Amino acid sequence: MIRLLDIAFAQTVRAGDLTVINASGTSRHYGDSTGTPVTVRFASRAWQWRVLLDPELRLGEAYMDGGLIVEDGSIAEFLEILVSNIGTEPPILSIRLLRAARGLFRALFRANTLINASRNAKHHYNINYSIYRMFLDEDLQYSCAYFERPEAGINEAQQAKKRHLAAKLLLNRPNLSILDIGCGWGGLGLYLAKSARARVTGITLSDEQVKVARERADAERASCDFRLQDYRDVSGRFDRIVSVGMFEHVGKSYYEAFFRKCRDLLADDGVAILHTIGRLDGPCETNPWVWRYIFPGGYTPALSELAPAIERSGLILTDIEVWRLHYAETLKAWRERFLARRADVLNVLDERFVRMWEFYLAGFETSFRHAGLAVFQIQLAKRIDAVPLTRDYMYRPHPDATAGRLRIVS
Repeated sequence: MIRLLDIAFAQTVRAGDLTVINASGTSRHYGDSTGTPVTVRFASRAWQWRVLLDPELRLGEAYMDGGLIVEDGSIAEFLEILVSNIGTEPPILSIRLLRAARGLFRALFRANTLINASRNAKHHYNINYSIYRMFLDEDLQYSCAYFERPEAGINEAQQAKKRHLAAKLLLNRPNLSILDIGCGWGGLGLYLAKSARARVTGITLSDEQVKVARERADAERASCDFRLQDYRDVSGRFDRIVSVGMFEHVGKSYYEAFFRKCRDLLADDGVAILHTIGRLDGPCETNPWVWRYIFPGGYTPALSELAPAIERSGLILTDIEVWRLHYAETLKAWRERFLARRADVLNVLDERFVRMWEFYLAGFETSFRHAGLAVFQIQLAKRIDAVPLTRDYMYRPHPDATAGRLRIVS
């Protein structure tokens, strides 16, 4: 078994400086000795076997449960070595077979029905609200920030993201009705209501989120109606529709239903913006560790999966922008802020949770840097002339709501 472990790391790690200590105490070095030295140790033979047989699921579990101990460096630096070496190379046959089996199981038994979608949302977003306050920006934006300047901080970059979305929505007159699908804690809806004098309806499946969003709207006296509601149950017509960081939870078997619902809800001259994590290298099943512990029901689409569903819905794709490394920088900022408040998090939740979220934030960061993840911003309309013929309107100055600061209710 030690020999198999040695072969697996030797075949994977060609660049970097990694030392692995097995359960017997024997150490092996891998890589070309470049970069930050990292040393990890397996706590038992059982954990070595688990990681060997199913690395996509068991590596994260090993770190969460003390089966993999980082002796030198950090779990982020360890994952950086692994993921940067693997990149977007096709996985070995055993992993491909496991992915196929899991994909079949999810399709048969874990579809994002109304009940499952609600349960999945609560799994992630109904953890203690104070945890999110510790590492997100001051406006609680839990999606990719937009770094207009490399040295921008997370607050500035999230404000830039909201400005960019507002510009793409073409908020060219007051009193527009806007539907925010997956409104989170209300930050974007409040921004649009106050900066564009719009009427915002925000929906989420997390009762914790809607509670906070309503408190914020009351405190700001903003024209926002935040609801605990599934997008499939919304009725009416809206001048604008925006969805940021929610589409990853729709599920690939529901893509066409989602876009058809958006078409039904959108005014004839309306504009919609979809902001979603996407894959640059084609369709792939969700990582099993992420599915089990972080985003149950989640699926990240490739453009080849999105475009046909959009076409069949009757919507017109009027613009698409690909953000490549913005989410990597966002996740880096979140991870650093989360770890800086580690002691405070431990006052609320346990060590296993801290390790789980450290692995989650580090793993996604490295995936955006090396494993083909990006963010797609897709603009949609029902009429071909709904937006200007050139893109310059997206970069005109747009007023920030209350100088970019919206008060958060504790």
